[in-house]
Amino acid sequence: MTKEGANPSSDIASKGVVARFATPTNLVVVAAGIAAFLWLFHQWFGFQNHFSWGSDDWSHAYVVPFISGYAIWRSRDQLKASIQEIFWPGILPLTLGVVCYLFFVVGFPNHMGQGLSIILTIFGLVLLNAGPKITALLSFPIVYLMFAVTISQSVMQGITFQLQLIASKGSWILLNVLQIQTDLAGNTLYISTSSGDTIPLSVAEACSGMRMVIAFYALGTAIAFLSTRYWWQRVALLLLAGPVAIFVNILRVASLGVLSLWNPEFAKGNAHMFVGVLWLIPSFALYMLCVWMLKKMIRDPEPAP
Repeated sequence: MTKEGANPSSDIASKGVVARFATPTNLVVVAAGIAAFLWLFHQWFGFQNHFSWGSDDWSHAYVVPFISGYAIWRSRDQLKASIQEIFWPGILPLTLGVVCYLFFVVGFPNHMGQGLSIILTIFGLVLLNAGPKITALLSFPIVYLMFAVTISQSVMQGITFQLQLIASKGSWILLNVLQIQTDLAGNTLYISTSSGDTIPLSVAEACSGMRMVIAFYALGTAIAFLSTRYWWQRVALLLLAGPVAIFVNILRVASLGVLSLWNPEFAKGNAHMFVGVLWLIPSFALYMLCVWMLKKMIRDPEPAP
């Protein structure tokens, strides 16, 4: 029962998307849509789990949906104030996403193409069932899901090779600056000891820093959009993610070279992996320092009493 003079339709509208959408009919439709979605794309999720489980490069894929969920939770007040509506043009990206997925399954098999097609399908579903305003609020959580999609091996190899060259050349320069006689041949560093011996240190694919770059872009994007308010700060943090990861990887390779002077076993096996994990701490601290500096550049005005 409403107060005299109150408009029932405006009362429903004030409740926002929850009141408009959480009806028995809509919930049944949503459940059926989720079931159809999982049935159509279940094979891709199985392969993605295979690529991610126990992988040093893609284990972060399990965390990505939770970060997207947190971004949605942060926008809960805006979502409650928004009005859900059917937006029929959303059928276009929805259909395009399904068609592209089928193409990358049957015509040109490609796991990365399938994953991006699924994200396009999700965008189309949200646009169709929720409307442009709610889709705009959910655009970042949807796009962020791309970090859960494994990059194609051909693309990875091309980028990894360039990162190997950068890591080997950068660590070669740094070691010589530290007065440690080092020669470079391809991706292998030859470190000269005080006794005249030479210790080879190969910068293999695992030392290219690719996994650090991927993790930094995934983490940096989340930090940029969730902890800053201005677009230029977000762009700056996205541009800094790659260079910070590459710079820290150069320091990591150079530190392995220094440690190998005491014991060559430091550059092998578990010790090698342990040193790599330790360098994640200062690399994250360096990136957060960049975040702090960018946020200090602008001081928001204090609220009026």
